[in-house]
Amino acid sequence: MTSNGLKVLVLAGGPGRERAVSQAGGGQVAGALRDAGHEVMERDIQPDDLSALDEFKQWGGDVVFPVLHGLWGEGGGLQRILSNRDLTYVGSGPGSASLCINKHLTKLTVAEHGVATPEAELLLAGQTRKLEAPVVIKALEEGSTFGLAICKTEAEADKAHVELSKDFPRLLVERYIAGKELTVGVVQSDDPKSPGPIALPAIHIVPAGECYDYDAKYERDDTQYLFDIDVPDETLGQVSDWALTAYRVLGVHHLCRVDFMVDAFNRPWFIEVNTMPGFTTHSLLPMAAAKAGLNLTQLTNRLVRLALAGIDVHDVTPG
Repeated sequence: MTSNGLKVLVLAGGPGRERAVSQAGGGQVAGALRDAGHEVMERDIQPDDLSALDEFKQWGGDVVFPVLHGLWGEGGGLQRILSNRDLTYVGSGPGSASLCINKHLTKLTVAEHGVATPEAELLLAGQTRKLEAPVVIKALEEGSTFGLAICKTEAEADKAHVELSKDFPRLLVERYIAGKELTVGVVQSDDPKSPGPIALPAIHIVPAGECYDYDAKYERDDTQYLFDIDVPDETLGQVSDWALTAYRVLGVHHLCRVDFMVDAFNRPWFIEVNTMPGFTTHSLLPMAAAKAGLNLTQLTNRLVRLALAGIDVHDVTPG
């Protein structure tokens, strides 16, 4: 460890369906932080086992880097614990995290600030769908496309509603937008002369199949990630501007990834925000950061130092 290196606890694993993704990303983050000269402790964490945080305190650690996904790890549960313990950590605070994990509330919030998002409805258990096909039906608070179905017909939508309701009591039904899937990473600046979030280069995701699902994200090698995107500069500028708007109005801290669809008329539509994007070898935010000249070692080093400096503190109220 260098003289100005930090003691960083990287949390990975946790509960939920994205545990394997979290573990893979945590390993990448830990390696990058070590390359940056930091001393790193890697630990798993569960809602009923917080011993890693006690160990971190005894170690005299500086920063927690929670590379977790899903409702508890990314959606406010863990963040509330970290804040209540007065620990310094990378990422959004509990208010923003719990808002952004809820796809419906996220859409309502950004729409209030002029960001276009597809028409949608929230379905609770026993409620009848009103929005007609084609639609996308998705679990309200899941990531990695778990609990998602693209439904081109009423019959497909009815079937998906029944099947998904078995595992997910709250569903979002959203107007299907055919077109290009774009994602924009956002990272907080570490330049005191130019503070604020920075939009990274947009990526056009081209899966080999119909949907950018779990296999396309993490298992397959035939998904294309394009920086040379066949849309007007005006559209690219709009998605970058809206990504920054989402970051600000949702109270996000340090980093996020914002997903869009661009329709046949080159109109962008906001889909969702991920407040702790993946850090696997297939993940999009590190890919975009590298395109902007910020490799994984530099990126992770920036994030822990922003957290330590209190940049984007966690008590900002979204909205």
